[in-house]
Amino acid sequence: MNTTARLWAGLAALLAVTFGVLLWMGRELYVQAPPMPERIASADGTILYARSDLDTGREVWQSIGGQQLGSIWGHGALVAPDWSADWLHREATALLDRWATADHGKPFASLDAPTQDALKARLREELRHNGYDPATGTITVSADRAAAIAAVAAHYDRLFGTDAGATALRGEYAMREGTVDTAEHRHELAGFVFWTAWTCVTERPGSTASYTGNWPYDPLVGNVPTPANLIWTVFSVLFLIAGIALLAWHYAAYHAHEPVVVPPATDPLQGLVPTPSMRATQKYFWVVAALFLVQILVGAITAHYQVEKRFYGVELSQYLPYSLTRTWHTQLAVLWIATAWLGTGLYIAPAVSGHEPRFQRLGVNFLFTCLLVIVVGAFAGQWAAVTHRMPLSANFWFGHQGWEYTDLGRFWQVFLFIGLMLWLLLVGRALWPALRRRDDLASITGLLFLSTIAIGLLYGAGLMWGRHTHLSVVEYWRWWVVHLWVEGFFEVFAVAVISFLFVKLGLVQARTATNNVLFATLVFMAGGVLGTFHHLYFTGTPTAILALGASFSALEVVPLALIGLEAHETWSRSRATPWMARYRWPIMFFLAVSFWNLVGAGLFGFLINTPTALYYMQGLNLTPLHGHTALFGVYGMLGIGLMLFCLRGLKPEATWHEGQLRTAFWAMNIGLGLMALLTLLPIGVMQLQAALQEGYWYARSEHFTAQPIVHLLVWLRVPGDTIFAAGALLLAAFIYRLWLVRRN
Repeated sequence: MNTTARLWAGLAALLAVTFGVLLWMGRELYVQAPPMPERIASADGTILYARSDLDTGREVWQSIGGQQLGSIWGHGALVAPDWSADWLHREATALLDRWATADHGKPFASLDAPTQDALKARLREELRHNGYDPATGTITVSADRAAAIAAVAAHYDRLFGTDAGATALRGEYAMREGTVDTAEHRHELAGFVFWTAWTCVTERPGSTASYTGNWPYDPLVGNVPTPANLIWTVFSVLFLIAGIALLAWHYAAYHAHEPVVVPPATDPLQGLVPTPSMRATQKYFWVVAALFLVQILVGAITAHYQVEKRFYGVELSQYLPYSLTRTWHTQLAVLWIATAWLGTGLYIAPAVSGHEPRFQRLGVNFLFTCLLVIVVGAFAGQWAAVTHRMPLSANFWFGHQGWEYTDLGRFWQVFLFIGLMLWLLLVGRALWPALRRRDDLASITGLLFLSTIAIGLLYGAGLMWGRHTHLSVVEYWRWWVVHLWVEGFFEVFAVAVISFLFVKLGLVQARTATNNVLFATLVFMAGGVLGTFHHLYFTGTPTAILALGASFSALEVVPLALIGLEAHETWSRSRATPWMARYRWPIMFFLAVSFWNLVGAGLFGFLINTPTALYYMQGLNLTPLHGHTALFGVYGMLGIGLMLFCLRGLKPEATWHEGQLRTAFWAMNIGLGLMALLTLLPIGVMQLQAALQEGYWYARSEHFTAQPIVHLLVWLRVPGDTIFAAGALLLAAFIYRLWLVRRN
């Protein structure tokens, strides 16, 4: 068995084992998820909330934006509180004040320290006691706690309604007036939020930790890191060090012996004549530029909502609420990047095989039309849902599902899945002749095709939950889409495409490229598949998920340790021969991918990756620090680089304005860096300090966000955002200029 065959066998075994464990632990999650009660009642038998209230309350929360307006269990938007932590702390303080007034005739804050300590101990015993009865499906709370719940529910009724006394607070949270339309819906929403807070503090049977592993951090109610959290953090760091050492040994032992390739005298791709279907992909890249610009526009509006609800004097939030602009901002990021990669796949497939199937251009054009319909239809449905122009009963199918990055209504999700199946069919039928050949490119072409299959099928994980599926289970399947689909197999696809292009250019031997891609895929997927669990530490999951996530997510960072060597190789190939100047800017964007892979995915990713770090940092600005620099810095730059490679083939006679591309490249990279360093990083560090001192609830509250220094740091996004937007405009102008200006 040769090296390539051994790598294929290893990859097959790895994927079989890791996906087997992923599915097995998913079953455990189904079994051990926090209980959904049939009713929540006080000790005297009064029903506070029925199961139908909790189910409808979650639908109400989803329809107003869900995770795009505040967060639940730490997952979601940064503006507005984490509602689980907010409710928990408000309920705790309401209960303490009730006891203090009843027993001592004064508020809790006015009591002496020993008396306060005694009441705090009583509070922890009260809140952490598990009052759920599996036989009746009832959560029973004391009369005092029922009164505290009613007090917090009244606050939520004022906040999510139109009460004038809560106007200023709604402004801090970037909430529109009448965020929830009726008093009944606000009551049901309060019931759902109470249940999420109950899971955060109630001890799991047989354990001293809550269902969420004592998240969020709030010493007042006894929520502190568990011993398992600390233990697996240590092991996570050890796995990282061991992984880097093994990878460095492999690189030194094998990579140095790769043969030196003499590049050809002329560009092997210069004579490539685009087929009709390849030429039809040009419209995909036009739309990429348009979606990118719109994403930046709604991103600017979303960022502005952090400092004021009015947009430069215009009451824009009533028509484009924060939860909607943030939804569109995050979805457009995925859509334009995915469109760039889909267009690349449709362009590359006939180029790989030299075969143009019948009706291929028709299929490419039909898929393009479907994608436009999905974007327009889904966004219109989300606007209708958030602004109460769609009945709640239709929200799941046509409105706003409320799950970050998977917000599309179910009808549009199914439509998109069908579109991806069509893309898979189009790419597969064009690649088929190359797959049947038994040449040196067979393995790398096979990996390209398998990643295409995975991209198409894994989006189907987003269809695995229903309207009333348990919240923990929804999170499990959602991260299949966000982590495995976006961060996993799209990256395998991109690596295979880039390696194939270097082979076709004569810069790398086919066998060497194949082995390198297979090994890179092995290393990446070794941590990537089970690394999915690090998103699920605090979503009502068992300790085993914490252990697996901590161990394997550390391995995700391992390949990034030697990213500088990869960047050096890429740069060396770009200077190997004079005609490679034609591909200077695609390769520059690939170099930017290496940089942001190290900084955004590596440094900022591992910053929040270990269990203890994420325990304190989840949902703080350190999370989008990683998100922005990894999503655009890695996947966005990859998409742009691949797109520019395709544009070079689509418009070979066009003059590329080097100055325009150079300015665009540096403006986007500098702008992204300024956004990270001037705003996200300092606010994140300040939030972390506030969380450690006061509790997680405080770091996400209006007490923190209303500080002048925080507003100043948000305004400091303007220079970076402006430079970034200028770079994007120049890139879009460059793309459109290739068709609008006829010059050789």
